[in-house]
Amino acid sequence: MPSNAAEERRLVDAVQIGDEFGLSPGRVNALHADRENTGFPAARPRKGRGGKQEWEYGGVAEYFANREASNRLANLTEDASGDPDELLNASQVAKELGYKNPNQITTYMRDHPGYFAEPDVVEHLGSEERPWTKMLWYRRTITAWRKERRGKGRREGNTRTAPALPEVAADGDPDELLVAPQAAALLGFKSVNTFSSSLSQGNLPLLKEDDGKVLGSRGRKSRAWTRRRVLEQKAARSSR
Repeated sequence: MPSNAAEERRLVDAVQIGDEFGLSPGRVNALHADRENTGFPAARPRKGRGGKQEWEYGGVAEYFANREASNRLANLTEDASGDPDELLNASQVAKELGYKNPNQITTYMRDHPGYFAEPDVVEHLGSEERPWTKMLWYRRTITAWRKERRGKGRREGNTRTAPALPEVAADGDPDELLVAPQAAALLGFKSVNTFSSSLSQGNLPLLKEDDGKVLGSRGRKSRAWTRRRVLEQKAARSSR
């Protein structure tokens, strides 16, 4: 079985879920009991009369990733004003979405690739010695992203799926730098979104500091970690 599939199907109980996602075991059980309204994944059938409830980790991680995005945008109101074809820079987008930090979008793009909408225009500026890029989004792109993230879980008629993660060998060069999609795949996450959510919540302490930056096709540098460090984090997660 591929390593990522094994991680998704790893069984975790309410205590382990609470430790990773910052809830009490009682709250986890309450979310499960009211799963028709909360959308929490169903527990696996108990083994034996006194067996404890357990869940597949992949479904739980996806639930909390969707919940985080939904909660962040739940109080935003639709902004029907403004030209949908107007181009906005990262600071303007942050203001449009109600973030207090004007650098929030830049942080998303740098530290959590795949989470936020890709820019519609990338301008390469600066000098040859000090190049830099300016990212721009159409207002309609931000409106579409906001609507999609506000929903809870997968909605009927929504055919958009997360990009497939690459296949990453565990026995490659231990010093090779892996960007977020590769690290997510090697750790067994279902998507970059769930990986980024777990990273931002401090659940991947060995990856808190990166080992370098990798230049992408759009001229942006992304955080990267050595295969050795990612495998150390994977071993630490498996031993919990």
